[in-house]
Amino acid sequence: MQLFYNSNIAESDAFFNFDKDESRHIVKVLRKKEGDTLFITNGKGWLFEAQLTESNNKSCTVEIISKSFKEKRSFSVHLGVAPTKMNDRYEWFLEKATEIGVDTITPIICDQSERKVIKTERFKKILQSAMKQSLQQYLPVLNAPIKFQDFIKNNSSEQMFIAHCEDTKKTDLKNCVETGKDCLILIGPEGDFSVKEIQMALQHEYIPVTLGDTRLRTETAAIVACHTVALLNS
Repeated sequence: MQLFYNSNIAESDAFFNFDKDESRHIVKVLRKKEGDTLFITNGKGWLFEAQLTESNNKSCTVEIISKSFKEKRSFSVHLGVAPTKMNDRYEWFLEKATEIGVDTITPIICDQSERKVIKTERFKKILQSAMKQSLQQYLPVLNAPIKFQDFIKNNSSEQMFIAHCEDTKKTDLKNCVETGKDCLILIGPEGDFSVKEIQMALQHEYIPVTLGDTRLRTETAAIVACHTVALLNS
């Protein structure tokens, strides 16, 4: 099954028109013809089965044949991850976390972050592509970049963890995640969180955790954290 994404399609629609860019892709690239079946999600839980009624590279029209709604899981995963120096590594993380099943991603700007300016438009397209590729019906939320201190003050969850490399007492993440509960995990930049940031997180009741015996890159740590929570909840 090939999945299309459009945030504008609604459960009340009987027909739907794709915009010019999407229509051109459907007709010129995918070579879809009238009568072909398309599967579409709005990224909000709905899956639509539709039949192509007008095949035009400027405006494709489909008739909705059936629709179904997938309820959200009993838990959510929110990753606060510092941007990596190399953009492609962060993009890899976005793709893989979406495939695994992340719900929310927030780029956090830390004391030791080497990249502090982020353009999120490309990131959003990567999330959309990964959602379609993995046949999911919920598009992860990508928040605007925020400074670590502001994030700590304005975000909370049932379970909150900070993964860092300081040689202090930490618990293995897999041993402290409670299944079925919302989870927020912080992953620092290449230079790790500063001591001040770690102390601030602990003051806000974050639990310090380790992700294993080896030192991981930022993007790898984020994937390991995401997969750990998903696996424990499977």
